[in-house]
Amino acid sequence: MSTALIFAYLGVTLMVGVSGLASAVATARCGMAAVGAMKKNSGAFGSYMILSALPGSQGLYGFVGFFMVNAFLVEDMPLMTGIGIFGAGLLMAIVTLSSALFQAKVCANGIAAIGNGNDVMGKTLILAAFPELYAILGVAATFLLAGAIDPVKLAETEVAEAKTEVVAEAPAAEQDAVEFDAAAQEVAE
Repeated sequence: MSTALIFAYLGVTLMVGVSGLASAVATARCGMAAVGAMKKNSGAFGSYMILSALPGSQGLYGFVGFFMVNAFLVEDMPLMTGIGIFGAGLLMAIVTLSSALFQAKVCANGIAAIGNGNDVMGKTLILAAFPELYAILGVAATFLLAGAIDPVKLAETEVAEAKTEVVAEAPAAEQDAVEFDAAAQEVAE
């Protein structure tokens, strides 16, 4: 297994694993708040359920990120592609973990307030959307990184660089040929 592929698999593991873990922990926190709130106000179960499910989206974002980079997971990928996938995975892990946990705090507080009889469902949804925005930006950044680590683009760049090197070396090779011809003529005389 190549070093590039190891980096890529570590990135995908972070991307999907941490995002899923973040959503599991966050939805569980909200669920625990909902169970506590139902003791006081069991009639608002629909609101509790919606607010409890909201932090579950970050796990989906990690999975979406996986689909963005999945096509690049090949044995002979360039090292920069593997490092790029690792970077995208680390980015998604940090952003989705933070977003899910802080969104869970907003939702759990809203659940507790609804349990106490306050009509704050809509306002809680609006406030919970703010941490969600950053998880969406993480997906957007992963999309942009996936475009930048495209092996076809990397190969085209490498070919262009190789052509530039060949063109730069051509005058030196011509000078060597002229010197060789001159030396061969001296020997012939």
